[in-house]
Amino acid sequence: MKFGGTSVGDVDRIKNAAAKVAAEVQRGHKVAVVVSAMAGATDGLINLCRSVTPHYDLREYDAVVSTGEQITAGLMALALRQHGLTARSWQGWQLPLKTDGNYGNARIMSIDGDKARERILDGEIAVLAGFQGINDDNRITTLGRGGSDTSAVALAIAIKADRCDIYTDVAGVYTADPRIVTKARKMSRVSYEEMLELASLGAKVLHTRSVELGMRYRMPIQVLSTFANALGSDTPGTILTDGDETMEQNMVTGIAYNSNQAKITLAKVVDKPGIAAAVFAPLARAGINVDMIVQTDSTETGSTDITFTVGKNDLERACKILESERGTIQYSNLQSSADVTKISLVGFGMRSHSGVAATMFETLASKGINIQVIETSEINTSVLIDEEYTELALRALHTAYGLDGQ
Repeated sequence: MKFGGTSVGDVDRIKNAAAKVAAEVQRGHKVAVVVSAMAGATDGLINLCRSVTPHYDLREYDAVVSTGEQITAGLMALALRQHGLTARSWQGWQLPLKTDGNYGNARIMSIDGDKARERILDGEIAVLAGFQGINDDNRITTLGRGGSDTSAVALAIAIKADRCDIYTDVAGVYTADPRIVTKARKMSRVSYEEMLELASLGAKVLHTRSVELGMRYRMPIQVLSTFANALGSDTPGTILTDGDETMEQNMVTGIAYNSNQAKITLAKVVDKPGIAAAVFAPLARAGINVDMIVQTDSTETGSTDITFTVGKNDLERACKILESERGTIQYSNLQSSADVTKISLVGFGMRSHSGVAATMFETLASKGINIQVIETSEINTSVLIDEEYTELALRALHTAYGLDGQ
């Protein structure tokens, strides 16, 4: 059972989460718990680091921000004891949960669940501080924002759990963001592959790497609400499972959006072998992730226009790098915009249904929405549009693909 930041936002919410754990134990289940930091705690710890220096050492950053989960784990263990249960908190290094040395965004290399599993089978509840591990230098590392989801799935795999329940502030995975699309429906099941696409394309329900782990080890994952009455063993949420087990066989399963996008266009780039490498290699060296890419012939012979997207936070840095490389790349001018949104359709049904993209383009055209960039894969189609049309596009597409519910 994993509880996110809003689920353990204060002492009363920690007590509420502990009551859910106690109820599962009363049903005869043996339980492990993973907790995030209390809502807002991690941001506060990050600000403390920044108040000392804006250029902090990531090793010390990890040492500071990992304490948020440590506090919650201790409080959760105390709350469980008030129910007459035996519980103890575990830090990442105590299992241990081993990671690589990428401070601030480490990846899990291995996790030893034997000690925790032995004590769980003896009736003790293990409460793990999520988001953290330890590397080969014996230093604390963190898994990146949202990393407690990944900690939970990894622990579930390591202790050979039957299922991993992710308790959060939503009732499950929806066909679209229900805050924008009021007719969005909660899905009872969704495939790992579809959830991986939705998570990577902007849906913030689950950490992408947690879905990757679940898919690799075939660990069933359930997303459900902390604040509803039902328990995870009632399976009221959305279950992540194999694609052939999903009941939803619509052309499109869900629609995601990402407004943290910025567009860069390099006009009249000299069209010659190696030019793409000259554009994107400097960005890669700077750790800037490039998403959508389109290259088109320019109006001038021998030149091309290259358009691509980066995260909004990386826009200024990316533009400075490209300006410094202008002599090598030989482009005419650089244009950029942060007022864009990526809209993505996801669904296994795209493999066997034709006309998915055409319906998307026709629907957006009927609403007067211009498409700036198009990207496709086997189970998703994405477009870049003006940010001001985000809500209109989501609602129109949700209706166009028959996803509206009561």
